[in-house]
Amino acid sequence: MNWLNYHHLLYFWTVAKTGSITAAAKELRLSHPTISAQINTLENNVGHKLFRQVGRGLELTEMGQLTYRYANDIFSLGEELLQTLEGRISDGHIRLKVGITDVMPKPIAYRLLAPALTLPEVHAVCYEGKPTTLMRRLAVHELDLVLSDFPLGPQFTLNAFSHLLGESGLTIFAVPELARKYRRGFPQSLEGASFLLPTENCSLRRLMNHWFTRARIRPRVRAEFEDSELMKEYGQEGGGVFATSTMIEKHTLRSYRVQVIGRLESVRMRYYAISPERKITNPAVTLIVDQAQRDVFDEHLSLHRGTGGSRRSNKAGK
Repeated sequence: MNWLNYHHLLYFWTVAKTGSITAAAKELRLSHPTISAQINTLENNVGHKLFRQVGRGLELTEMGQLTYRYANDIFSLGEELLQTLEGRISDGHIRLKVGITDVMPKPIAYRLLAPALTLPEVHAVCYEGKPTTLMRRLAVHELDLVLSDFPLGPQFTLNAFSHLLGESGLTIFAVPELARKYRRGFPQSLEGASFLLPTENCSLRRLMNHWFTRARIRPRVRAEFEDSELMKEYGQEGGGVFATSTMIEKHTLRSYRVQVIGRLESVRMRYYAISPERKITNPAVTLIVDQAQRDVFDEHLSLHRGTGGSRRSNKAGK
């Protein structure tokens, strides 16, 4: 089996990247003959010419282009490995790669991320996706953190930990004419109301179904949405009644032409930071967890104290 000499590959990659052996020699601080000899050795080992002379310059052959693409991936991954081990990006900023489950409302995700995003030294990269995809990426350390509205369950076979950030009740909204209609006698007034609900794979839908059963309320399901923002858009056009976390009640009122019908403080939405470590060491992740537990949810609870719900502890051991 032939073994690839990565020094030879590095010399080839640098020549291809800089455009000449002279420029590569200057960057690598090696002599022109040394680099030329090493590339000849690489070509002999792979059995193909990688460069051809064009005038005074060099041009990649077809095999050279293929080799360059692989070399570029190899050295890019090497740089990414060093950055991951250091927990930083090349300019010294703290790197933070966050996965956000696709069913989590974006205003809530922003509220949770905001403390870290305000730090000038944090370089955040945010990804949205299905929970299974995000957990798979977390398992191989492509992500530092996943924000989710459910904890890590037995269906995910990876070594990771769920950190409770906090919890919130639900607020029921509708356009003004529907809000006036259903406000009197709430929540029993919602019997037979046209509801806009999340799809069955969402935590909010499961909580709502459970509440409907306990309250003996039979809604008329008008439409189901995986995208919570699309649900609100439909709601502000009079499509039906909808629920969202009380944590973003003010945002919903400000952003959509709806009013509050009432609040369900007994129905609790919980939010989690899922990390590959029990004791968090990434300073940006630590800030997100600590600020959420100390400030974000405490602020929400104080705003809605006295609405029929009890204040609950948000603290979770790490």
